[in-house]
Amino acid sequence: METMSIEHVDVLIVGAGLSGIGAGYHLQTECPGRSYAILEARGASGGTWDLFRYPGIRSDSDMYTLGYRFRPWVEGAAIADGPSILSYVKDTARENGIDSKIRYHHRVARAAWSSEDARWTVDVERTDTGETAQMTCAFLFMCTGYYDYEEPFTPELPGADRFGGTLVHPQHWSDDIDYAGKRVVVLGSGATAVTLVPAMAEEAAHVTMLQRSPSYIVSLPGEDGLANFLRRVLPAKLAYSIVRWKNVLITSAFFQLSRRRPKLAKDQVLRVQLEGCDLPPALAPGATREEGGWWRIPVVDVAHVEQALARLREAGAAIAAVEVAEPELEEVFVKIMRESRAAA
Repeated sequence: METMSIEHVDVLIVGAGLSGIGAGYHLQTECPGRSYAILEARGASGGTWDLFRYPGIRSDSDMYTLGYRFRPWVEGAAIADGPSILSYVKDTARENGIDSKIRYHHRVARAAWSSEDARWTVDVERTDTGETAQMTCAFLFMCTGYYDYEEPFTPELPGADRFGGTLVHPQHWSDDIDYAGKRVVVLGSGATAVTLVPAMAEEAAHVTMLQRSPSYIVSLPGEDGLANFLRRVLPAKLAYSIVRWKNVLITSAFFQLSRRRPKLAKDQVLRVQLEGCDLPPALAPGATREEGGWWRIPVVDVAHVEQALARLREAGAAIAAVEVAEPELEEVFVKIMRESRAAA
């Protein structure tokens, strides 16, 4: 293993995803005299939007607030799919020369601060060659997101070793996974499941979602009508700014209502979204959540969930199956929290 020489930059950015590219833009725009580099452990930029390849991958926030303030989102869909977001991030890096600052296959192994020298010393490993290097910087900017790219959280599932089908974590999804015509069970009802289930249902014989407890989903249009109108009559940046602030203020107002008057927020959401629907008590969501998007999805009655999670079925579903007494599925509106994510 060969060790390379020490290099110094004023700012060292870790991660070439959505936030890393944004950090590079603001740094070179507002501090043009400062040197910087972006370290990326993988062989491609884009972070989450390049890593995740599961069916239906999309944003769970509108792109007018998730996108960059300095680069308008001009696509018709406000809730965008993964490939569109990846193109947006990469185009931003290319158009502003940020891509030339990215060091691919550079993984940060250790960072140590010296008050005496007023600088960081960062140990770097090359994931492609095995070489090691040290870099120093005055400011270390971590834009790595909040989860492990290599080892995603996986709950202990008794009987997994005896399961005869395919068991896969969405983060490790690959193109060779074939679920067409097969029975699939998805464990969980978070943001990933809410996008995964409708996409898989188009080809799978049957898709069942298992959730520990009912939650909320809000049904909203995929496109922002006001944004599409304003882009036709106003300059792109002005239209983008108006819609961005509109969405920020609406989201903030609903968040405050949910925190201060949770019962009122819950009742209003359920009244509007479920008007005319007879929601089974076992599927009624509980505590109010602050953010979310509504989907119409098939879910299994939660009365069977705790028993279902006890052990995996040894044959049957293709992707992930559990012991369920074949409960009837009901199409209901279920709310899922739209998680606040650090862009990576």
